[in-house]
Amino acid sequence: MSPIRDMDRLLQEMDINRLRAVVFRDIEDSKQAQFLALAVVYFISVLMVSKYRDILEPQNDKKLPQRSQSARSADSNAVSGGPDLESSVSLRRRDSGIGDDHSSVAPSKADTTTQGPDAVSEALSTLSSEVRGHRDNPTADARGGKNVKDILRSLVSAPADDIMVDPSLLPPAFLGAAMGNNPNQFRSFDRSVRVAPKKVGGAPSPGSSTPVPSATTAVGAAGTPVNNVAVVSTGDASQSTTAEAAAGESQTLGGSASTNLPSVPTLSPMTRDTAPSMSISERLEHALDKAAPLLREIFVDFAPFLSRTLLGSHGQELLIEGTSLVCMKSSSSVVELVMLLCSQEWQNSIQKNAGLAFIELVNEGRLLSHTMKDHLVRVANEAEFILSRQRAEDIHKHAEFESHCAQYSAEKRDEEKMCDHLIRAAKYRDHVTATQLIQKIINILTDKHGAWGSSAFSRPREFWRLDYWEDDLRRRRRFVRNPFGSTHSKATLKAAAEHVVPGINAPEEDILKGKQSIRSHAMGNQNSESEILLDGDDDTLSSLEEKELENLTGPVNMSTSAQLVAPAVVVKGTLSITASELYFEVDEDEASFKTIDPKILTYTEGLHGKWLFTEIRAVFSRRYLLQNTALEIFMANRTAVMFNFPDAGTVKKVVQCLPRVGVGTNFGLPQTRRISQASPKQLYKASNMTQRWQRREISNFEYLIFLNTISGRTYNDLNQYPVFPWVITNYDTEDLDLTLPSNYRDLSKPIGALNPKRAAFFNDRYESWEDDQVPKFHYGTHYSTSSFTQMWLLRIEPFTTMFLNFQGGKFDHADRTFSSVSRAWRNCQRDTSDVKELTPEFYYLPEMFVNANNYSLGVMEDGTVVSDVELPPWAKTPEEFVRINRLALESEFVSCQLHQWIDLIFGYKQQGPEATRSLNVFYYLTYEGTINLSSITDPMLREAVEAQIRSFGQTPCQLLIEPHPPRSSAMQVYVLLQSPLMFTEQMQQDVIMVLKFPSNSPVAHVAANTQPGLATPAIITVTANRLFAVNKWHGLAGHQGSSVQDQQYQLPVEIDPLIASNVGTHRRQITDLLDQSIHIHSQCFIITADNRFILLCGFWDKSFRVYSTDSGKLTQIVFGHRDVVTCLARSESYIGGDCYVLSGSRDATLLLWYWNGKHSSIGENPGTEFVTPRAILTGHDCEVTCASVCAELGLVISGCREGPCLIHSMNGDLLRTLEGPEGCVQPRLIQSSTEGHAVVYYNKGHFCFFSINGKLLGHMEVEENIRAMLLSRDGQYLLTGGDGGVLSVWQVHNLKQMFTYPGCDAGIRSMAMSNDQRCIITGMASGSIVLFYNDFNRWHHEYQTRY
Repeated sequence: MSPIRDMDRLLQEMDINRLRAVVFRDIEDSKQAQFLALAVVYFISVLMVSKYRDILEPQNDKKLPQRSQSARSADSNAVSGGPDLESSVSLRRRDSGIGDDHSSVAPSKADTTTQGPDAVSEALSTLSSEVRGHRDNPTADARGGKNVKDILRSLVSAPADDIMVDPSLLPPAFLGAAMGNNPNQFRSFDRSVRVAPKKVGGAPSPGSSTPVPSATTAVGAAGTPVNNVAVVSTGDASQSTTAEAAAGESQTLGGSASTNLPSVPTLSPMTRDTAPSMSISERLEHALDKAAPLLREIFVDFAPFLSRTLLGSHGQELLIEGTSLVCMKSSSSVVELVMLLCSQEWQNSIQKNAGLAFIELVNEGRLLSHTMKDHLVRVANEAEFILSRQRAEDIHKHAEFESHCAQYSAEKRDEEKMCDHLIRAAKYRDHVTATQLIQKIINILTDKHGAWGSSAFSRPREFWRLDYWEDDLRRRRRFVRNPFGSTHSKATLKAAAEHVVPGINAPEEDILKGKQSIRSHAMGNQNSESEILLDGDDDTLSSLEEKELENLTGPVNMSTSAQLVAPAVVVKGTLSITASELYFEVDEDEASFKTIDPKILTYTEGLHGKWLFTEIRAVFSRRYLLQNTALEIFMANRTAVMFNFPDAGTVKKVVQCLPRVGVGTNFGLPQTRRISQASPKQLYKASNMTQRWQRREISNFEYLIFLNTISGRTYNDLNQYPVFPWVITNYDTEDLDLTLPSNYRDLSKPIGALNPKRAAFFNDRYESWEDDQVPKFHYGTHYSTSSFTQMWLLRIEPFTTMFLNFQGGKFDHADRTFSSVSRAWRNCQRDTSDVKELTPEFYYLPEMFVNANNYSLGVMEDGTVVSDVELPPWAKTPEEFVRINRLALESEFVSCQLHQWIDLIFGYKQQGPEATRSLNVFYYLTYEGTINLSSITDPMLREAVEAQIRSFGQTPCQLLIEPHPPRSSAMQVYVLLQSPLMFTEQMQQDVIMVLKFPSNSPVAHVAANTQPGLATPAIITVTANRLFAVNKWHGLAGHQGSSVQDQQYQLPVEIDPLIASNVGTHRRQITDLLDQSIHIHSQCFIITADNRFILLCGFWDKSFRVYSTDSGKLTQIVFGHRDVVTCLARSESYIGGDCYVLSGSRDATLLLWYWNGKHSSIGENPGTEFVTPRAILTGHDCEVTCASVCAELGLVISGCREGPCLIHSMNGDLLRTLEGPEGCVQPRLIQSSTEGHAVVYYNKGHFCFFSINGKLLGHMEVEENIRAMLLSRDGQYLLTGGDGGVLSVWQVHNLKQMFTYPGCDAGIRSMAMSNDQRCIITGMASGSIVLFYNDFNRWHHEYQTRY
């Protein structure tokens, strides 16, 4: 929209207002106001005269182009300063707006466009030089003879249109405040000029500039060549601008005085069609009616100043205060004003006096504009810098944002992948569980004792495998059904010559040569002691790929890559830990997993494992391939699982995420995470086991298992299988005398140094070894490797399958197979590549010597068929071999020197100069600290080193660097215990005391919970009429366990005061009615381990009930059976009093319940109305009469009225049927020991002795009707008592009667033994109890030979 409202007016209303605002801005008549008024007077005067000239003489447009051309050429010649100045000028002009488009309305109505610098600068420069000329030479006017007509002619001779004024040339006052209204549209004084906004300019206020329409025309005066005059034409002015700019600038910059006449800008004429219709006066009035009043107003208001300033040629005042002023005020005629201004005097005066003010104003504006321009350029540069920095920051932030997005999406992908993984794993686990349940149901139904059971003849053959269940001494003795079992008939033997197994009997030189350069590459600076873990310093954990997710964001607290280390296989996968569970997911897509034999995987547990935190019992730091990067986690179900991690830092993090259980409760160590991270050395120092072993509180076997466990030996890694010593040297005689020292090995020497000749050979090899890469060693093979372990245990699954997998699917040559104990011992003495020690199984697992699965193990060169292991002549059965071997291990000879063998394997003789002296140095790759696998970058080399470590075996972690203390002798221990038995003449009486109760009812049940830690140790008795007594236990007089106060009371047992006084018998009587058909016997009752509760069965409502021994009140009723409950049994108790309770019923089932010691009730969660059993055991077909439960072995043995005894696992699987000889059909009593034996008493005096794997080991018949029996804690001795009132002691392994106590006057109905096994308490049919003195040591073979 154009700002020009009226094309004919000289100045638009807006322009008038602006000028008025500029002049009358200040209230006072200040110098600045006067100066501005003078400049505006000059400006308006020149424009008015110019407009008048336009109206008088309209231009002929056609001639202008030639004029402008000639003017331009003339101008270019007139430039002073040459090309340099011209170039600088043109550059500068370009700055001030070249290239902006301006459109105008030409007289011919055609729009012409001017590009280039404005013409006002030339006009101004001409004006300034004129003014200067006049000032310097006042006579010039006269000399030139100028008159008004000439001036007017000169003013209007070259009217210009479409002239753009550089806004940088105008002062701020010109621009006015109103410009801000529309910055995109600049208003012009000229009706025909339209200006586009400038991009970069030096105007005082950016975005607003005021173009001044003016065309300068110079008229040559006398003596001045015409071609020095700058002419701007209206018609086609675009070509003339550059020259004019150059000329104008040169004059201004040069400041040279010129004698040119004043050049007056002209306005374009009115358009042709409006001109003829109006007179000149009218047109003048119309054009100037707005500008004239402003000029008058200024003249009037600034009269005093202007009258002094505008002087004529003779110094007279042109604006006389009075006449002229009155005329100005009174007259409103525009024509008069124009005529006045056109007069020569006024022209000269204005030009001379006011022009200078105008020029100064313009110059000041120009200076200001340049300063402002510089300022703006600087600000713009700074802004550009800031913006570019912000852009860079934005780019950086964008990149960061993108990377965060990518990272987040990757994490989310991983998280989703992991969730997917976990879901699939859960599905897989559910599938496995479902399959197992289905199999279990099928087994229950199709078993020969099941509903669909068939006769034994048509049944398919059953295979068995060693279960992973460990007892408290970490013995794995239980065999379970093996659905994957076979006779491995395809594993036929290869020729001996073509089959050499590395590490079994291969020549050592073959193994050792070829890989010696490994040492130089792989020798690490790994610290073998790695003592950093217990110091409490949190060494920085290495970075690992894991998600540290908060509990809020998801269930997984930690996830890391890990390897599951199982006996025959190591598989990669992901270990994830939530707030309450541990998961392992095998990576089935991994290449190495796909190559694993599926048969091996069937024996590998935990491939898709899930373990609850509540089940975790211990966490041990472990080594894998000599690196401290593994963990072994022991579970409540008595299995262990082992994981290897990328680095030690990850191990630390995983331990922090697992529950705080330490290494369990067995070793006297606090249950903290620091203990779980402790090194073997630290565990050894911190535990109390060595002291207990010295005091003979634990056996040699238990102590060796402890040392193996803390030094990193594990069943999960066959390369680090627990190691036990050979102890017997005689495998050839018919009888073995365990009192002869010559039958025992010298435990101070390693196995390789026992034979002097072979020892010399090894010593020579050590001394003569010359190899820079491999350090000296005595033995190129080891005493424990995975191949040796598999060889020893070849006959039992899963070791058979592992051995075949290791051997390429074939059994080894018969001559190299473990076929004879004596041959194996001989080889260990003679063969230079055989220095094997034994495994723990030699001391507890007779099944390892029997080829129960009928494998074809081949024929030796002498024609002997290899099947069962040939035992020494002194052992008629595998059980006898194991028993004697164990006796030898526990013998005094071994006890006295076992510490020396410990020095060799775990102690200070394991490494260093002591090892050299003891002939005990092995190949360097068997020791921890010799190699740092993480420093080997070459994958091929690392694989080679790992393979070598696997084949050479691994020496256990060193536990101590000083000699191990010896064990105290038996004599010392007994003296310390002040035992009155062994070394004093005074033999205590066999019968200690008899305690008679007021009630004559038979004592049907006796329980003796007399542990020192109990709040109230007591002997609790229950009579047949359900009256119970809590009799305080004081201990045996003179015994170590009794205090001074107890010794004042002479008798060991004090009768229950409520029973003795006959006052509070209501608190001791159970009055609830039993089923009428129930015959009360010892197995109807259970007393909890803390003596606080009695459990009683036989109620008519098919329940069993819990009563408080303190008040006699009923505390719980437990339902579950469909018929009357006939017997109860409980397992041994654990910390906190928890135990298993077993109930047998007439419905022919047994239910296994959990007794919660903390809440003193059946069931895990107290307060629930209905409790559910842990397991339902089936298989019997009539009333269950007797049962025994052993939590340590995880077994339940039960018998029913007419049928066989059954062995179940604690999760309900029927494992074995105990088949007794003829006549053994009605079991009445069952006792099981943690040593893996069960004794069953059948009706009519038959005793049978079974192994827990169902093998009948012995049978005897007695005359008496036995009512009670007990096994000693170690399972070696059996106590029996019956209607004859005679208490007998039997040796279990051969069922030989050792001792008979004096007979009593009544039958024995129940029996118990004090915690220290020194006192036997029998409940009599006469309603009394009898205490017998006992010491099982007196029947020990060593005691009998010595004393």
